Amino acid sequence: MKILIVCNNAYYRGNGMCTAIQTLYRELNEAGVEARIMSCANPDTDGSQPEYPLGHFKFPFFEKIIYSNGFRYAAADRKIMTEAIRWADVVHLEEGFPIEAIAANLAAKLGKPCVGSYHLLTENIMANLEMTRDVVINRIVTYFWRKLVYDKCRIVHCPTTMILDYLNAHHFRAEKMVFSNGISTYTERSDADKPQTDPYLILCTGRLSNEKMQRTLLGAMRHSRHSNQIQLVFAGKGPKERKYRRIAAKLVEDGVLSFEPSFKFYDSEHLAQICRKAYLYIHCACVEVEGLSCVEALREGAVPVIAEGKVTATAQFALDERSIFPVGDEKALAERIDWWIEHPEERERMGELYAASVKKYDIDASTRSMIEMYNKALSE
Repeated sequence: MKILIVCNNAYYRGNGMCTAIQTLYRELNEAGVEARIMSCANPDTDGSQPEYPLGHFKFPFFEKIIYSNGFRYAAADRKIMTEAIRWADVVHLEEGFPIEAIAANLAAKLGKPCVGSYHLLTENIMANLEMTRDVVINRIVTYFWRKLVYDKCRIVHCPTTMILDYLNAHHFRAEKMVFSNGISTYTERSDADKPQTDPYLILCTGRLSNEKMQRTLLGAMRHSRHSNQIQLVFAGKGPKERKYRRIAAKLVEDGVLSFEPSFKFYDSEHLAQICRKAYLYIHCACVEVEGLSCVEALREGAVPVIAEGKVTATAQFALDERSIFPVGDEKALAERIDWWIEHPEERERMGELYAASVKKYDIDASTRSMIEMYNKALSE
């Protein structure tokens, strides 16, 4: 079976969707399914390149914002796209953008079935354009994504039940399958891997951007009884880094924090080491399709405190209410952090339970489900 993965950008470190695409590509080929990528060429000429490279389309007025958030749009090349789709048995569309719409139309002409994955909400885009609350625009964009791309798919992959409910609410017609994008759940921890408590290491991962809302954690420090015992670590990069560094510096200047927060991007190996040291893992995002960065932290024994909201699915990983707070509520987050700091034995017990809970998101099961989806699309 030959699978063509179609996306705008598959080669940006720190972008969750790019990570999911690269993982899918690797796992399919290891499972004996021949997968190829059609996307914008990798700007790192020394890195991996797609089998079918497309040019870079620079979006007028918004290119700086788009690129700072780890995204690039691909420019359509119908000759390359036709060649790629002729090769494939199944065309896998990863987004709802014009490049996927063109691919869906070409696939229909060539008699090739399409499947889709819903990795991105319109709210993700609007949040970075400072338009999070504009419900009308979200509905309009989602409508066009449905009409031009996803209604042309035989099956749509939903990484979470929240996405299933979202697509049903927006009248997506294609058949839907729900399963996680998956991670490798194996990790090698030793007795030496103990959470740091002097000071308490509190970790927040992800792109430093509007929809990830790391500012909630910074704001929570002004309400915490233990803020002067906390070392904040922000593992990521993004357009809000300068702003968050200024906020962090002010917290230190005002005596709220005794330890200067750290801002740094880590590779997967070093990030896993930091997760093992984390006393708590904080996930503040107001828009999140799945949030596997949270699962990666749980795998290493970190206890989470996760924002719960209408269009963020990550709270599904919480085992009880002590690990949930309302999205954007700084006081509630501070209360959860303080509770866990004041109950170290319970934190230790729950760390083991959280590490065990991630097995249901194992990448092998996700790959089997993906292959099942392809076979189903072919048989129909």
